[in-house]
Amino acid sequence: MKGQKLLELLKVMMKNSRLSDREIGRRLKYSQPTVTRSRTFLEKQGFVKSYTVVPNFGKVGYKILAFTFSSLKSYPSQEKAAEIVQKSKKWLKKHPNVIYAADGQGLGGRDVVMVSFHKDYDDYTKFMHDYAFNWGDIVSSFESFITNLTSELVMREFDLSHLADHI
Repeated sequence: MKGQKLLELLKVMMKNSRLSDREIGRRLKYSQPTVTRSRTFLEKQGFVKSYTVVPNFGKVGYKILAFTFSSLKSYPSQEKAAEIVQKSKKWLKKHPNVIYAADGQGLGGRDVVMVSFHKDYDDYTKFMHDYAFNWGDIVSSFESFITNLTSELVMREFDLSHLADHI
């Protein structure tokens, strides 16, 4: 399989990773061994990072999704930045509710973004206090946009399978 065909396979897998290689082959009109070889290729080349379930977060107890944007006090040297990344990775291991954290730019000078899930507002505030306590020497300010995962006004559920139609 080449190029566009590999992307088609990836799209089908993104929409439903539980499909068997035989079923994917039937849908794409490829043989099962071709799909298996291609899936293995995509995994080895790093196109597939993991297989996971995207739950209904409200039903498993998460009520809040938070997007937190932070500003650094100063832009660090390369050596200091490497130390910050290592400290961040260690801190994030203690917080599996954080699904994404990275440097960036925008929103009036914000340098860092973090996306996290929380059981309730109390859980969120405890998390933010821990964040402020551990990062106050590096971060000058932070703001969060929080959303209620159980709101009746959800226009699209949080689910990466939607992205398959955009690739």
